[in-house]
Amino acid sequence: MPAAAPTPRRTTIYDIAQAAGVSHMTVSRYLRAGSPGVSTATAARIGAAIDELGYRPHVAARALRTRRTGRLAVLLPAGEALGALHLLNGATERAQAFGYQVEGVTLDGPATALAARVVELAESGLFEGVLALTPVLAHAPEPGTTSAPVVVAAEYDDELRAIGDLADASPLAEIIERLADAGHRTFLHLAGDRAYPTARAREQTYRKTIARLGLRSAGVAGGDWLPATSRQAVLDLPADAGVTAVVAANDLLASAAIRGARERGWRVPDDVVVTGWDNNPLGAWLSPSLTTVQIDYARLGRRALDQLVARIRDEEPPERPGSVAHVVWRESTGLLDDL
Repeated sequence: MPAAAPTPRRTTIYDIAQAAGVSHMTVSRYLRAGSPGVSTATAARIGAAIDELGYRPHVAARALRTRRTGRLAVLLPAGEALGALHLLNGATERAQAFGYQVEGVTLDGPATALAARVVELAESGLFEGVLALTPVLAHAPEPGTTSAPVVVAAEYDDELRAIGDLADASPLAEIIERLADAGHRTFLHLAGDRAYPTARAREQTYRKTIARLGLRSAGVAGGDWLPATSRQAVLDLPADAGVTAVVAANDLLASAAIRGARERGWRVPDDVVVTGWDNNPLGAWLSPSLTTVQIDYARLGRRALDQLVARIRDEEPPERPGSVAHVVWRESTGLLDDL
């Protein structure tokens, strides 16, 4: 059986340079947008050599010449933040509407190395823009300082704790206000780990809203994400505490609070109502189903992508109206969505 023919070697800029009688650096300049620094005669020789040798520049070379690759890089936090995947989905959906393809990049390592890597991606010629959903840079590079614009729309810190718009706790105020309208006057907050900006924001919003509405708080319990702590906090409430509303920092804590209430013989929502946060899919299947807060991660991703495209097009960035979170009212509060 005859041996297979060797694969033809790909033509390089060095071959073009030899055929045109110029240096490879001159060929490289020719491939850049507008052929800067290359005379008309030299450009003609290089163009003829390219045609003769059938040279096909790779993506990076085309990008240097046209400044367009149709590709965007989206930097994700390293780890297992499920919300980051939904952010990427939203950004990808929006990018496709603008005619771009998205490449998700996960970065890990020391902050200085990450910052250098971001600049490297922006200078690679492979992408028309770079969107960072993690704070790899304290500030995005100023416009014009990198080949491709960089937008930092950080929603996670370097330990995968939600920040930015993801830490907006305003829906908690809506929950308390509506429960107060329904007649509830004494509340308990089951806090999350205060190392997390989200937990601190929800606790702060709880305290401010209770004070603003002149309601009574039986305290803030917990301070971690352990369901056992939440259950015990409900079991430890004095018999005369008068609590009729428990506002938990996430759905897991809320589910444990319902368990504790039932162990005390309290009916949910008849004797006490309970709310959570995160819209864990299991919450819709509990009995009673759990009132919670839904974060629209996809919308956040689309919004961040809009900021990047505006930078690429040198346009004013669009406004960022409204919260990306909304309350989902279910049976655990006796209040259902009007939809």
